[in-house]
Amino acid sequence: LEGVRVVGDCLALSYLEHASSRLRLTGLDGTVRREIELPTLGSLFGVGVEPHGDELFYGFSSYTVPPSIYRIDLTEPAAAAELWRRVETDIDPSGYAVQQVRYPSKDGTGISMFVVHRAGLERDGNAPVYLTGYGGFNISMSPAFSRSLLLWLEHGGVVAIPNIRGGGEYGEAWHQGGMLGTKQNSFDDFIAAAEWLIRERYTRAERLAVAGGSNGGLLMGAVLTQRPDLVRAVLVQVPLLDMLRYHLFLIARLWIPEYGSPDDPEQFRWLRAYSPYHHVRAGTNYPSVLLATAESDTRVDPMHARKMTARLQAATASPHPILLRLESRAGHGAGKPLAKVLDELTDTWTFVFKELGIEVTA
Repeated sequence: LEGVRVVGDCLALSYLEHASSRLRLTGLDGTVRREIELPTLGSLFGVGVEPHGDELFYGFSSYTVPPSIYRIDLTEPAAAAELWRRVETDIDPSGYAVQQVRYPSKDGTGISMFVVHRAGLERDGNAPVYLTGYGGFNISMSPAFSRSLLLWLEHGGVVAIPNIRGGGEYGEAWHQGGMLGTKQNSFDDFIAAAEWLIRERYTRAERLAVAGGSNGGLLMGAVLTQRPDLVRAVLVQVPLLDMLRYHLFLIARLWIPEYGSPDDPEQFRWLRAYSPYHHVRAGTNYPSVLLATAESDTRVDPMHARKMTARLQAATASPHPILLRLESRAGHGAGKPLAKVLDELTDTWTFVFKELGIEVTA
C-alpha cells in the first residue's frame, strides 16, 4: 500500500504490485468496489480529489506513456477513466513492447525485470542493451517516462530494469535481503540479469552497457570489479566506492543502518568483501568506464569517483577508456539547472553510444 485518499464515501487506494502501480476503490469499511484499469505497466502519481468533490484525478506514466492525468466521475459506478491532461509528445506506444520477465538469481531467488524495446525486435544476440538498477534504501524501480531512454529505444536499443533485492518492490523483507550482511545479493541479482539477457539472445557482452547512480553507483562499482568480462561500458554516477571509509565523509554516517559500519569488526568483513575500490586488480581487462560526479555533492563525496578513476586507470590492461566527468557548481542531482542536465545527458549518452558502436541519427 502506497497511498490512501478519501473520496466522498469511499477510499482510493494506490498499491505497488510486482513493481507496477494498482488503483482500487473501496468503501470506508474496506469492501472492494472496483479496480481502476490503468493503461499499462506503470506508476501512479498525484492521486487526489477536490474538497467535497465526486471526481477522482490521478497521474500515470510508463516507459512509453508520458505523464498523463486521468479523471473518473464517481457518481457513475461504472464510469471509465477519461484522459484529462497529457504532456505532448510524438511517441506512439504501439511501436514499442514493454514486458515484465522473471529470471533466477545466483541463489535461485526469482527476480522480476522490465524489458522495453521496439516492437518486432529480432533476438539475435546483437541488440545494444542499457541495463540499469538501484537496489537499496527500500526504493522501488517502477516504470516511468524518460525521453532520454526513448532516444535509446529509437536507435534500436533495449532498456532493462531489474527489481533487485535491497529495493522496496516487494516489501521490507525484499529490502532487508539486499542490505548490511546480505548486500551481495543486490550485486548477484544484477549480474544475473545481465547473464539472462545474454542467454536469451537479446545481446552479448560487447553490446551491453550498465548504469547506476548513488547507491546504484555502488552497484556499478561492484559489477565492474566482480564481472569486468560481462559488459562493454559502465556508467557510474555520483557513486559510493570506498566502503571502508565512506562513513567518514559528509552525511554518509547516516547510512550505517543500510550498509554497516567499518568500525565494527564483523561489519568490516561484509564491507571489505565487496568494496569496489578495494577490489580493483592490476592487469585486468576492464571495460570502458565513465565515472561522473560533482564537486559540490553534499551527499556522496566526489572523492569516491576521483580515487576510483585513478586506480582503474593505473590497473587496467585493456585499451578501453577510463574517464572522469566532474561537474562544477553542482551537487548530487536534485535542483540541477536544465542547462547542466542537458550537458550531462549529452556527455553520458555520447559515451554509451560511442562505446557500443551506435551511430546517432537525427
